[in-house]
Amino acid sequence: VDLDTARQELEEFIPHVKNISDSSIKKMAGRDLMRFKEFKKQGMAVRFGRFTQKENKQIRKNVEEFLALTGIDSAEKLLFTSRYPEDKDTIHRLKTEHHFCEKISEGIPRPWRLVYYRARKIFDPNNYKGRYTKEEKEQLKKYQALHGNDWKKISELMSRSNLSVAMKFSEIKSAINYGPWTEEETQKLMSAVKDVMKRKLTTENPSSPSSLDQSDTDLWIDREQLSQPLPWTEIEAKVGSRYWRQCKQKWNSILTSKLTRGQKLYRGTNGLRTKITLIKRLYETKAEDASEVNWDELSNAIGDVPRVYVQSKFYRLKVSFVPLWKRRTFSEIIDFLYEKTLPDLEEKL
Repeated sequence: VDLDTARQELEEFIPHVKNISDSSIKKMAGRDLMRFKEFKKQGMAVRFGRFTQKENKQIRKNVEEFLALTGIDSAEKLLFTSRYPEDKDTIHRLKTEHHFCEKISEGIPRPWRLVYYRARKIFDPNNYKGRYTKEEKEQLKKYQALHGNDWKKISELMSRSNLSVAMKFSEIKSAINYGPWTEEETQKLMSAVKDVMKRKLTTENPSSPSSLDQSDTDLWIDREQLSQPLPWTEIEAKVGSRYWRQCKQKWNSILTSKLTRGQKLYRGTNGLRTKITLIKRLYETKAEDASEVNWDELSNAIGDVPRVYVQSKFYRLKVSFVPLWKRRTFSEIIDFLYEKTLPDLEEKL
């Protein structure tokens, strides 16, 4: 399939395909296009976002079956072959012979590359090593000074995952303020988000003038896209005095405040109605996992609020009303709220 045809065919399954590089399109045409078409025949849509428990279980099954098929003796050797230079050639040969790409992503309607990254995260023994000691933090700063942002190299030196060392360095690289946000910091954050969104919207719609250019600084904040994922490490760098997680939490707080326009959705009669609507809608989804819920659609049913607002309200509901909720599955929590909590709320209303 030529490049233009591949891009056109992939567009049916991946809406943002126009932003994907030519080299990635070629790889996806080879590895994913036939898989996507097969999933379509089965009535399964291509998924993005957080992996479900069911998908994680399927990935583990796929990896274990591939190990049994090839005789490779560990998932780490299979997924982090560069750590075993003496076995590298043999492992690469076995992966090619037994169609590693197809086997690892079997039964999972996602791009192969995302399944592969998820498998690496699940099976990386360096991923779950707990808090960094004071010595490790000093070591991390020293390695970053020597190797820059070569997180792969640093992760090998520290026996931590790439993501772990990159995120931890972003936390400790500067004097981080842990107190209340100042007005100056808040303005820097809003300006940083505005810059990022302006660039994002211009990239997606180069021919249309950006609505972020409006003089009313409150208008741009209302755009639904602003509740979508943002490049937080880049925003962190622009703010300067807060690390990325603080920036994300503060932004969600600002966004909720702006978009609710002071509505008291969770007080009095309105509060009861909102809780009732939220429980009913969640029950109707028949979702087995939180990642299967369309939170954007749910937020429209509740009111003009971002998804993070609805997710936080669901969290309060389960903590307040569901005993031992941490031991229950997502669907068990929803069933409890629907069967036990909902009748009491309706009676109270």
